[in-house]
Amino acid sequence: MAEASVTFFSSSFSIPNPNPKKTLNFPSILPVLSISTSLKHPQASRSFFTPSLPSFPASNPNTRRSRENQCKFRVVSVSSPSRSGSCGIEREEVGAVRWGCDIDSSENASYLKRWLSENGLPPQKMAIERVEVGERGLVALKNIRKGEKLLFVPPSLVIDANSEWSCPEVGNVLKRNSVPDWPLLATYLISEASLMESSRWNEYISALPRQPYSLLHWTRSELDMYLVASEIRERAIERITDVTGTYNDLNLRIFSKQRDLFPEEVYNMDTFRWSFGILFSRLVKLPSMDGRVTLVPWADMLNHSSEVETFLDYDKSSQGIVFTTDRSYQPGEQVFISYGKKSNGELLLSYGFVSREGTNPNDSVDVAMSINKSDPCYVEKVEALMKHGLSTPQRFPLQITGWPLELMAYAYLVVSPPNMSQQYEEMAAVASSKGTSKKNLKYPELEEQALQFILDCCESSISKYTKFLDGIGSNIDNSIEISRKQANRKLLLQQLAVDLCSRERRILFRAQYILRRRLRDMRTGELRALTILNGFRKLFK
Repeated sequence: MAEASVTFFSSSFSIPNPNPKKTLNFPSILPVLSISTSLKHPQASRSFFTPSLPSFPASNPNTRRSRENQCKFRVVSVSSPSRSGSCGIEREEVGAVRWGCDIDSSENASYLKRWLSENGLPPQKMAIERVEVGERGLVALKNIRKGEKLLFVPPSLVIDANSEWSCPEVGNVLKRNSVPDWPLLATYLISEASLMESSRWNEYISALPRQPYSLLHWTRSELDMYLVASEIRERAIERITDVTGTYNDLNLRIFSKQRDLFPEEVYNMDTFRWSFGILFSRLVKLPSMDGRVTLVPWADMLNHSSEVETFLDYDKSSQGIVFTTDRSYQPGEQVFISYGKKSNGELLLSYGFVSREGTNPNDSVDVAMSINKSDPCYVEKVEALMKHGLSTPQRFPLQITGWPLELMAYAYLVVSPPNMSQQYEEMAAVASSKGTSKKNLKYPELEEQALQFILDCCESSISKYTKFLDGIGSNIDNSIEISRKQANRKLLLQQLAVDLCSRERRILFRAQYILRRRLRDMRTGELRALTILNGFRKLFK
């Protein structure tokens, strides 16, 4: 098929990708998603990898429904269509679909386990139970050894872009328009959910959370109120805008033109947000299957721990989706996998939780840096940045253990004087991770100024976090009468925000201490050198 002239809606979703700096573009007739990512450890993620996925077995012909019943939508109080316009994040209420279950429901998950067992899932050493970490998860039924393979979910129970549609007409329309995998899978979930018992995946969809707490499901006012100090707020707004733009493009070019197949009460912004929320929190990318993205029922009940490094993958010998434990478990203990080396902000963004204090060695906080418009070389510096895909302001991760060379290169560029204009290109290249001489990037004459600039950025962020954390109580409008369920939601979001901001401010405090000490040592050393030099001068006189 020739490449279409229409470009897809641009997106910046954090989707694991073997080349973290590469933007994936999808040719099609329909503007949907081009996806870029910043995954640090693509294998240890809830989006994993795969080399040639075996063809999935076709469903049993005896279980197929007659064609006339395949596309009869059954809408049960599905939220009304959004009238949010092109942005969609100004709405003050996030609609809830009626598919799925409460996030802590173990009953629906038990039905799922029974259905999976009847359809090829082998006996398991784990069971679904309500747990302290994650509300529900997989708990060991027997002793599990370190290095043991678990799960063995067969490919026939995996959902991917090649899965059979219960309503083939819907799938055919999307495939004719070359819709990319993510929007295709999002639409697939909605289609199957709307068919309810007529869908093969009814038991799985019934066990999915009806409304996760990932930032995709926060309203704009909630983001502004609770995440005003954190840079993750901007990433959440970008993600919501990307999802909304993708839906609007699909709606404009496909849904609105074939309402017999895509009724608005089923295919709307609220259901699309739900399906994308499911994908962001549960889609996996399998290393041994050429990077195919999939939903793996049962496996997606495993919760994350930063203290383990095991991840899902396809096992050729057993022909199933497995993971290999990197620690032992006693009966009754919750079994964990890793969703990847993610910061608390990234965990909240996609999964709706924050790790316990001190348990996430991969935690980081984004620090925004920008070039002052009064800089005499502002235009030249911005041009150098834009040439390498950067902007001003630009966000960089700051960890408890230090900061990346890219951040230092950006700081060098910010403080560099006009007589160093020949080095702007190199600094911008390294700041974008494209430089060829990363290890040798040092400008001793700019070191002190660059560190002071980073310190100023950190202290500016610290003041925002402190203002938020000190005034969190006064930010809540207690005069508004709300239901108990709404009150519980507000308390939960407030606690998540406080946990996230406290941990991010802790990293900033650590960076502030290191920077102040280094600057003090530099300045003390300069003063000592100056004193020695003056002593020599007096001696020679």
